[in-house]
Amino acid sequence: MKNPLEALRLSDLKDGSLLQISGFLADGTSEILIDAILETGVKNLQLICNDTSFPDKGIGRLIKNRRVDKIITTHIGTNIETQKQYLNKEIEIEFVPQGTLIERLRAYGAGLGGILTPVGIGTIVEEGKEKITVNGKEYLLETAIGGGISIIKAKWGDEFGNLKYHGTARNFNPVMALAGKKVIVEIENLLELGGMSPDNVETPGIFVDYIVRGGN
Repeated sequence: MKNPLEALRLSDLKDGSLLQISGFLADGTSEILIDAILETGVKNLQLICNDTSFPDKGIGRLIKNRRVDKIITTHIGTNIETQKQYLNKEIEIEFVPQGTLIERLRAYGAGLGGILTPVGIGTIVEEGKEKITVNGKEYLLETAIGGGISIIKAKWGDEFGNLKYHGTARNFNPVMALAGKKVIVEIENLLELGGMSPDNVETPGIFVDYIVRGGN
């Protein structure tokens, strides 16, 4: 069990670090760990995330406070601050189809170099990417991404880091755990070791490095 700042320090968070942050419009995002990241004062961060939420929630607070240089994400439509910084060329963004993003993360976690997908063929998504033909059909080679510090959140978990999520808050959390070099989890309801049925474990504790006690 660590406090948030200690967990970030032990994960070697510094200027320019790569973070994989879970959540869908802040649902399933650890606000406690976002607070701690802001408190450290780090800047020039690189993010992999589904979206940039809203200016005053989740990942959006890192954007608003100008701590981020680059993002790999699926959309920024709900965050006017991200849009402004992008249009003013103050932040670099790589837009990725949602299914492709999660499969690139999963590929990294599985030790693969990437995936082949037909998504994006004939669109701007294919620009600069290698095309491979398999059985007469064209695919894009999408390289694996990950290897940074994963910031995730679970509704329940035990002292070993076995995790269970709640509803749609599960979203990107399991795959972010797979793709992280270091994984920090906020657990809302912390159980004693042995307090979780194996049938309820959605992310095994072997993937978790540091646990932070959370709130609701």
